[in-house]
Amino acid sequence: MEKKFYSFKALSLKGKEISMDQYKGKVVVIVNTASKCGFTPQYADLEKLYQQYKDKGLVILGFPCNQFGKQEPGTAKDISEGCLINYGVSFPMFSKVDVNGNNAHPLFRYLKSTLPGFISNSVKWNFTKFVIDTEGNPVKRYAPITSPLKMEELIVSLLK
Repeated sequence: MEKKFYSFKALSLKGKEISMDQYKGKVVVIVNTASKCGFTPQYADLEKLYQQYKDKGLVILGFPCNQFGKQEPGTAKDISEGCLINYGVSFPMFSKVDVNGNNAHPLFRYLKSTLPGFISNSVKWNFTKFVIDTEGNPVKRYAPITSPLKMEELIVSLLK
């Protein structure tokens, strides 16, 4: 049987195991993040979307990743403080993961196979964004360069 989004688990930034099934009925945005990336200011727009729609059923899940230009070298504490202090991030952040390669987190393997990328399925860089509907179906993948605000129309349509 093919795995579904709700069957995955991941460790929070504080080391607590979180099951994705706690997000049933929500629109979920999954994004691989990094603190020292040219796209790091996207945290601000992700937070803006989260604040605007969290009470309507949106959740954003950040997964720090150090696979691209070693742009997330810090510890969980460094990541947590950087997100909070620099960008006021209040959405859930998870422990650092690999998104490509043999050690890729199973959730990212699933997302890449369900929503293939341009040319190859691999995640190209930090701040690749995956949108999952309220039924747990991955519906769209956004490139790192795409502003999180460009997801707003889709998010709103899925929240209805």
